[in-house]
Amino acid sequence: MQKNNKSHHNPEKGDEDVISSLDLPDIEIPEIPKEVISTLKSRKKHMCIKKEGNESTPACNQASVPGMVTQRSCVYGGARVVLMPITDAIHLVHGPLGCASCTWDIRGSRSSGSELYRNGFSTDLQEKDIVFGGEKKLLETIIELNQLFKPSAIFVYATCVVGLIGDDLKSVCREATEITGSRVIPVQSEGFRSVNKSLGHQLACDALLEYLIGTETPQKKVNPPQKEGKKPLQKKRETFEKDPASEDDVLESQITSQVTNDICVNILGEFNVAGDLWAIRPLLEKIGVSIQAVVTGDSRVEEIANAHLAHLNLVQCQKSSRYLADSMEERYSIPQVRVNFFGVEETSKSLKSIAEFFNDPLMMDAAENLIEFETNRIKDAIIPYRQRLTGKKVAVYVGGNKAWSLIRAFEELGMEVLMTGTQNGLPEDYQRIKETVRDGTLIVDDANAMELARLLEKYQPDLLVSGAKEKYMSLKMGVAFCDFNHDRISSFAGFQGFLNFAREVDRAVSSPVWKYTPSINGSVFKNPLKYPFKSKTMFNAKSQRESNCKVKSESMKCKKSVKECSTKPKISPEVM
Repeated sequence: MQKNNKSHHNPEKGDEDVISSLDLPDIEIPEIPKEVISTLKSRKKHMCIKKEGNESTPACNQASVPGMVTQRSCVYGGARVVLMPITDAIHLVHGPLGCASCTWDIRGSRSSGSELYRNGFSTDLQEKDIVFGGEKKLLETIIELNQLFKPSAIFVYATCVVGLIGDDLKSVCREATEITGSRVIPVQSEGFRSVNKSLGHQLACDALLEYLIGTETPQKKVNPPQKEGKKPLQKKRETFEKDPASEDDVLESQITSQVTNDICVNILGEFNVAGDLWAIRPLLEKIGVSIQAVVTGDSRVEEIANAHLAHLNLVQCQKSSRYLADSMEERYSIPQVRVNFFGVEETSKSLKSIAEFFNDPLMMDAAENLIEFETNRIKDAIIPYRQRLTGKKVAVYVGGNKAWSLIRAFEELGMEVLMTGTQNGLPEDYQRIKETVRDGTLIVDDANAMELARLLEKYQPDLLVSGAKEKYMSLKMGVAFCDFNHDRISSFAGFQGFLNFAREVDRAVSSPVWKYTPSINGSVFKNPLKYPFKSKTMFNAKSQRESNCKVKSESMKCKKSVKECSTKPKISPEVM
């Protein structure tokens, strides 16, 4: 490789000339237009700005532009994330090994019981199976898994390959059910069936409706006999209770002393990511509501089978479970109420909506008292976070209902949402976003990495809320990042969850590391080789030493010349 002679020090040149000679020419990028950003012509309709009296919804649910490197998942992935949190079931992927590995344990859902759902299983179809069919291999795999693990159910997912070679998934699962005596449920989730993984959500719900919900005779729940040497579950929980009772415990007992848990509900679209369900359940119990089944966080097969016995469906994630709620209302006459347990305001509204639906005075009083108690409990703790975060700007790019359900939570912290969007939005999703955001907010559909980088450069938010795929791009651009997807480890649901949320956001935005990063404006496209540091010291340490030595020689009359000093630099042991 030919060396660049400009990099050698020339005593005749000044030090500033040496430094500037090392800088590569800036990459010329067309100026960003005022409407949104510079992008492909066919992509411009996928971005819009909310305006008064305007349609303000982007084009969506269309095939991604070839070559744009979309961040979308496939139909199979959409079905997988909905059903995977069912804890005591086996989730078997009928297809090549890669389909199973890329979706293994991606949900971040937690379990209070069985951990069977966290294992990955695949039929690992090979070339011979593609040519001659994989039905025999699938049947043998199901029988073997049933013998080894004795699961409550086995969900079998179809992939693209299975759809192409024509394996009859339903007949194999029907035969396996007769042989094993266990529920073997086919999920027709071939990845190529749609450009949007939202169809996978619907197919997963279809599998639950057809093969699980209402398929067992209702039985009264009884506690299973405890094995010798094991403590009952109730006693295990009691070890976490405060003893003696604190003042807060006494107040909580006064709130709930008048109510009974005779009313049961289903929670649809709650996946217990980072333990969110465990923050929601106590709130419902304190106003006199018990949970029949959760679809599907920390759930059991038998609980979902009896979901048709509930009095009401609470729809948390409208994107993944609205179809299921509508179907259960039509089939079992179970009404539905939309809820959102992210943020103090939305959590309070949800509790009041539940109490108003049942029109129970005791429940209404319990809800009002609980809201007042919890709000006062966290009010003082939120103040310092709000003081530091007020006026900060946020960009939200997530999947599902989080694109609108987080808006109010950020506003409660005094933050401004500049942009929101999702990879797999449907028209009704963007209509809901439009109803939630303020005028002037950018709404974007299916943005690729380059578009998202340009949007961050133009709008310059203080925080990006997104998933793991956008994390490192955000950090490299000097934008704080907060994960609200499957990989987070803190519960953000309920009143205590909002306090956790404020703490995580404050840690990201107020970190001192951002004092040592360049401003976002122009740092990405103008000179990538200088990014992320703009300090010339980092890229021309030799010239910097020469400059420092020259200043030192002039002020302290150093006898060494600049050239002699620079030829033998002293390196500290720490650097070595």
